[in-house]
This record gives sequence, C-alpha cells and structure tokens, in this order.
Amino acid sequence: MKKAHILFIIFVWTVLLTSCKNESDNYTDPRGTDYAGSESCIQCHQTQHQTAILSAHYKASSPATKQNIVGHFTNGHNTFVYDKNTKLVMEERKDSLYQVLYKNGKEIKAYPFDVIFGIKHAQTSGYWKNHHLYELPISYYKSINGWATSPNYSATTPNFNKKIQKECFACHSSNVASRFVTKNSSENYTYMGMDVEDFMNKKTLIYGIDCERCHGPAKTHVQTHLKFPDLKKAQNIVSFRNLNRQQRIDACALCHSGGDKTKLKSRFEYKPGDNLSDYFVENPRSKDTLNFDVHGNQFGLLSQSKCFQKSQTMDCITCHNPHQNEPQNYISYSKICMSCHQNTQHNIVTLKTISKSKLADNCVECHMPKQDSKAIRFQQSNSSVITSYSLRTHKIAVYPAAKK
Repeated sequence: MKKAHILFIIFVWTVLLTSCKNESDNYTDPRGTDYAGSESCIQCHQTQHQTAILSAHYKASSPATKQNIVGHFTNGHNTFVYDKNTKLVMEERKDSLYQVLYKNGKEIKAYPFDVIFGIKHAQTSGYWKNHHLYELPISYYKSINGWATSPNYSATTPNFNKKIQKECFACHSSNVASRFVTKNSSENYTYMGMDVEDFMNKKTLIYGIDCERCHGPAKTHVQTHLKFPDLKKAQNIVSFRNLNRQQRIDACALCHSGGDKTKLKSRFEYKPGDNLSDYFVENPRSKDTLNFDVHGNQFGLLSQSKCFQKSQTMDCITCHNPHQNEPQNYISYSKICMSCHQNTQHNIVTLKTISKSKLADNCVECHMPKQDSKAIRFQQSNSSVITSYSLRTHKIAVYPAAKK
C-alpha cells in the first residue's frame, strides 16, 4: 500500500512537470527554430503585452476583420465615385468585407479586404491572389474620417493590379516569405534569396511588429527562464538598456529613416544590436538629402535637430515608449522638453499670443508642427480637390508659423 502511494505521488509530479512544459517547444515560427513566438512572452511580461497590443507598431498590419478595420461600411459613407458610371462601394457581406466595383449600376467584381496596414493615421488594404498581395485602390484616412484614394492611385480609374512588395511588409510586419525557415535563423542563411522570390506564402506572415522583431529570437530565453524562474537578470535576449545609443537608434531607423538607400541585406534579417550600415548604404542619386519627408524619415528629420545634435544620450525612446500607444495629451512630451529647457525665454510676440501655461504644456505644437507629406496625397472623389496627408515633423526647431 505504501509503495502504491509513493508511485501515485511520482505520477502526480510527472503530470505537473509535463504541464509546465514550454509551449513554445510545440510552436513552429516561420523565421527559424530560434524564435519562440510572441505568445510565449505573455506569461512573464503580461503588463508590457497588454499595452503593446494597442500600439501602432503592433497594429502596423493585421487581418482584415470587422474589429480591425476603422472605415465605414454604412450607406452614405462607403462609396467612392470615379465617374457618373463607375463607383466603388465598401460592403460587408456575411462575415467578410469587400471593395465592390460597379459600372452602370451593375456589379463587376468584389475584391476582399484580406490584410490591412496601419491604424494611427490611415489604413490601406490588400487582397491575396496567387501568392501575391494586391493593394486595394481606396484607403481610409482618419483626418477626413472617410475613404479616399490609396497613395499614388488615380481618382478617375480603378486599379486592382498593383502588387504590395515584400519591402512594404518589412516595416509593417514581423515576417513574410516564400517559405518557412527550418533551421536557426543565423545559420548561413539570409533573406536575400527569398527576396528574389517575389511570391509570398501567406502562412509565413506574422502581423505587426512583435516582441522578437525588436528583442531578437527568444526561444533560448524562454526555455532558460522557465527552467530557472528565479533568475532576475534577463538571459539570451536583447535588452535595449544594454545597447549603446547608435544601436538603439539603428533599431528604429531600420524603418524610420526613409526608403531611398541602397539595400545590402533584407530588413527581415536584421536583429537588434546589428549595425544598420551593414544593411543599407546612402544612395548618391538620392534627390534630396536635406528636406526629408515627414512620412517615413523621422530619424533623418530628428538628426537635423539641435536638440539631437547637442545631446549625447537623446534617441527615439527618449520620447517614445515602444510598448505603449502614443499619448494624445502633449503635456507628457512637454515634460520631456522642459527637463532640458527649463529656462527657455520666449520672445514678446509669442508671449502676447500664447499664455505661459500653454507654452509649458504644448511644446510640440510650435516646435514639431504638422507638415504636409510630399509623398502621400489623396482625393475623396474624382471631382474633389487633392488633399495632403499631414504628419508631425520630427525636426525640432523654431518655426515662423505652425500648422494647427
């Protein structure tokens, strides 16, 4: 009887230990066997996860569900007119969403929303066809709370044949490729070979910017800390506090320094701590290296700022917490400014037009004003004016007049 009792206890402990097995061991990540998948991070980093899933980085791309799409699908708010005979209507049919082309009142074809890009300022979408993703011609813009032409699309002719390239996914997702990586991602493997293969296996798509895109492969990290839960110092993972200033900047500049450089390696191959100069080199044929566009080259603009040039420590995360969505209240940003500019003296004209309290609470409105993008413009119909896409500049400076 005593022997049976001991055997029962051993059996119970065996079951308990088996149930504590790392779930990432059963997960196959398309990036390689050294990746654990972001779901494995939740059990130890739940606080960061709960805020990160609401961030613009995490929602840089997502499946096109009704919960994720912010555009309108109700009558009166869901139609784009190309001409008197041609229109495109955003429609919900059962559990799916479509852009439906009509000519002379007759349906020509319905194109599904399969993947959406963006959440903060705008959303553009694509549909899958023969292992390629094609951009839908109409996008949603928060500034007008409505539908308008996708970037560089005609307001007179619908076009459903523009492929979304892998390079777009490289900054709006954590992975997409033509095939799974079946070995460690660092074993004599590069994504450049698969870049040549322009088709995509949608099963390799990892939506948004996930934990491992910024912190590197985490399989060994997860295994180590589940086996030794009393370890206080993070093992086998990249922590930004251990990176130098240039490495931290490079991790952000990978996608926030424009797209006019010559590519040497795929962005998907980049791991935090790498030198960005090993992936891109300046293109001598670049048209303009002084007037960077507010869309896409935030680091180029920041690097022109005296605040950045005079600081030994300032980087992107001085102002931005990548685990959180951006605060809508500019007071939080102003506190960061005032930590260095406590004794700033404004001129008489400024003091006459703006109160001292407002000056202290809203630095960005004057010193990082919204500016029109030269790269993105849109129209709400064939007869409407061309509207500029406005974003806040990252060049911190004194401006004669700020766009409100």
